[in-house]
Amino acid sequence: MSDIAVLINTAVAVLAAVVLIVRFKVNPVIALVIGSIYLGLAAGFGVEKTVKTITSGFGEIMVDVGLLIAFGVLMGSILNQTGAIRRLVEHLLNTFGPKRLPYTMGLAIGTLLQSIFLDVLLVISAPLARKLAPRIGRLGTARMATAMAIALECGIVFTVPGVASLALAGLLNVPLGKMLLFGLLLVVPTIIISIAIMTFLFRRGFWNEAKDEDHTFVEEEDREGEEEAYDGGATPASSAGPRPAGGKAAANGTGLAAGNGTVAVAERETKQFPLLLLFAPLLTSLLLIGAGAILQILKIEAEWMQLLGEPVIALLIGLIGTCLVARSAVGQKRVEQAITVGFKESGQILILTGVGGSLAATVAAAGLGDILGGFFSASTVAPLLVVWAIAAVLHIAVGSVTLSAITAAGLLAPIAPAIGLDPVLLALAAGAGSLFMVHVTSNTFWLLQSLLGQSVRGALKSVTVGVSVASVVAILLILPMSLLF
Repeated sequence: MSDIAVLINTAVAVLAAVVLIVRFKVNPVIALVIGSIYLGLAAGFGVEKTVKTITSGFGEIMVDVGLLIAFGVLMGSILNQTGAIRRLVEHLLNTFGPKRLPYTMGLAIGTLLQSIFLDVLLVISAPLARKLAPRIGRLGTARMATAMAIALECGIVFTVPGVASLALAGLLNVPLGKMLLFGLLLVVPTIIISIAIMTFLFRRGFWNEAKDEDHTFVEEEDREGEEEAYDGGATPASSAGPRPAGGKAAANGTGLAAGNGTVAVAERETKQFPLLLLFAPLLTSLLLIGAGAILQILKIEAEWMQLLGEPVIALLIGLIGTCLVARSAVGQKRVEQAITVGFKESGQILILTGVGGSLAATVAAAGLGDILGGFFSASTVAPLLVVWAIAAVLHIAVGSVTLSAITAAGLLAPIAPAIGLDPVLLALAAGAGSLFMVHVTSNTFWLLQSLLGQSVRGALKSVTVGVSVASVVAILLILPMSLLF
């Protein structure tokens, strides 16, 4: 097949998947498989090779990241059950004060808490952020909503063990320790700079409290000064979770619900455990991965450390440690409940990641890498901008950060070795592009709009504009990184 035919058929396959998802509401998994089948047949693979390419692409990415995603999500689910998230945010407030809260909470969510499934993390932390917003002063809602939106979305694509970062690392064969180090190097300044830019815009009149805030969704709860019903980490009352018996959550001296004896006892038991102890297993696993990456870069031979620094082993150690600590904190039954929820959440992530790998494998087999490699042979900056733009367009159309990042990275993955481009930069650029224009097709958009007391107009500013600013800031930071590494 000619080069032009390969380019056309690849474009048709991707556009067909987008149209099926957007126009005909086909599940993304099915749409991506259909696109892969079309491309394989159009490229002349025949039925047998097409199916083999699709299944092998699925299997290869699962080999690389399947256990990592499962372990990460399970750890997050258990931490959620222990109530560690709420306690961490309260600790940040007490330590740094309300004025710095958007930055400190944003950095915590974008780094430390990325083992937790995004929607779960959002519904746990958003009600608390909403209640803390008035303590920041003027523009509190705008600043907290923007900080949360930027941190949530940046975290999943840049920070290990965020699900998109794991998927991108597996797809592009990037060592997870290297993804961890480069991701942290990027995500921290991206979050800080983006929040600072949005704060500047808000103070210059970009935010209109009368039009951009709408507290109808949480009006009764805010008026009564209620705190969310709390069971050590279950869904807050504002997200339609069950309230304690009696219908109302009675606030105790600590500001936590005490309307149910079991809830109060569970909270007291959890608080006996230092916050650092609850997060220690997760932090240990990340340190082990980072240490393994540093040893590899320095070419230091230490077999026992290399074993512990292997991502699967490190995250397994973290998961076992989290289970043991949580069992002592909240009991074995609730740990088992958290694991059940974690398996349910990780299943859909694994399948979507796998079919993204199927499309990437089919694109690579069709020879797109050799064609694009010729176009970009003189530049490492151009492919980074191209993958950013492709991911941005896909995200605008489809509304899924993970899906758009994986698809864009898969399209350009074959060119990295040909032009000497470090695949980790390609992964970060794809992640950055996938952040552009989070809007009404995203579930995160509507959760942030309702749970943080914003109108749709306000959410378009804090979420859509805020995360788009982060997308641009990230690629502007990645480009000079490509000249250094």
